Amino acid sequence: MRIRGIALAGGIALVLCVPLAISVAASASPERLISRGHGAVASSERGERTEAGQATDADPATRWESAAGPGTQWVRIDLGAVRDVDRVLLRWGAEYAQTFRVQTSIDGANWTDLYATRAGRGGTDDLTGLGGTGRYVRVLATRRGANSGGYALSDIRAYGPSAAPLAAISPATGSLGAGLTDPQKKEIALELISSAENSTLAWRHEYGYIEDIGDGRGYTAGLVGFASGTGDMLAVVQEYTRRKPHNVLAKYLPALRAVNGSDSHAGLDPVFPAAWRAAAGDPVFQKVQEDERDAMYFTPAVHLAEADHLRALGQFAYFDAAVMHGVDGLQGIRQRALARAPSPAQGGDEIAYLNAFLDARVTQMRAEEAHSDTTRVDTAQRLFLRRSNLDLAWPLTWEVYGDSYRIGVR
Repeated sequence: MRIRGIALAGGIALVLCVPLAISVAASASPERLISRGHGAVASSERGERTEAGQATDADPATRWESAAGPGTQWVRIDLGAVRDVDRVLLRWGAEYAQTFRVQTSIDGANWTDLYATRAGRGGTDDLTGLGGTGRYVRVLATRRGANSGGYALSDIRAYGPSAAPLAAISPATGSLGAGLTDPQKKEIALELISSAENSTLAWRHEYGYIEDIGDGRGYTAGLVGFASGTGDMLAVVQEYTRRKPHNVLAKYLPALRAVNGSDSHAGLDPVFPAAWRAAAGDPVFQKVQEDERDAMYFTPAVHLAEADHLRALGQFAYFDAAVMHGVDGLQGIRQRALARAPSPAQGGDEIAYLNAFLDARVTQMRAEEAHSDTTRVDTAQRLFLRRSNLDLAWPLTWEVYGDSYRIGVR
């Protein structure tokens, strides 16, 4: 009996026991087309006659076309079960990718490169000897070969041994190609932020969080670490008082104005933390925290990322940077990244640009003593990028400050 193991997301191993005689027969069996008739989805489609399935119908007269414009696009085939993939044939239209990857995935979230190039020339790519395994096959195009249009594939054919599938795996779910304005993706982003800011995925339990973490910003509190020394805590209490004038925090407004820009607790100690925790039970205060978080950090960061043609992972990277460094700090990190690599909106490769952005982010964090631990980038955002999970598809697994987290299929 030969034991074959397939690694799944989150450290789970799927172990397949295959009789040796059957394994030998399978390895000797001829390859066959394993993608025909299987469903396909894409990050975008230009019209009804250029849907993702048009690239997998084995008809060279039909094709998938992405939305026009620079940036990353992908088309993904669901083989229905985990299979060996030995060969992939691509026939490009006039709109081809100069930089692209052919990948497989067990779960639809974590991808392994079978082939990658920065020198695509269109026409036909017949990629053999790939030795991949997965339920999903994806073509990830990150840079156009022309200055206009998008990407077009008239044919994607995946081949493998004619033996039976290795295993059946439940399909991934969710808004596969959506950005953070999608409610499900925003929820994922908020859980990721909370894992770093509050060491929990349950971000709605953190309205009452408050402490001085010794970073020179006074008290840090609430959903995304509003600080008494940086003005955002003052903005939260001002808005709370505007909506509900008689609240337990209103009397601290003069003190919050006085300590803004410093790490002082003058006028706040000893009972301000208790008052903040008491206010956290008020639905009005909870809504204020959410609205101010979005207005100060989430919305400007996502809009900036969308302008740079970044997908969900890039949008989250901008959001997380804005929470820690402010939007001005995010802008500075972005400018340093652009000096090293063009953004997708400028015709650059999204993966290369995000690596440059995360490098600039880590440099900024190391320059701030209180933020010198860079694991929220190194073992979370960088990890997703290495897995080519540009859309923050789940399941997701990561670590922050030594704690492990998982967001499963929903």
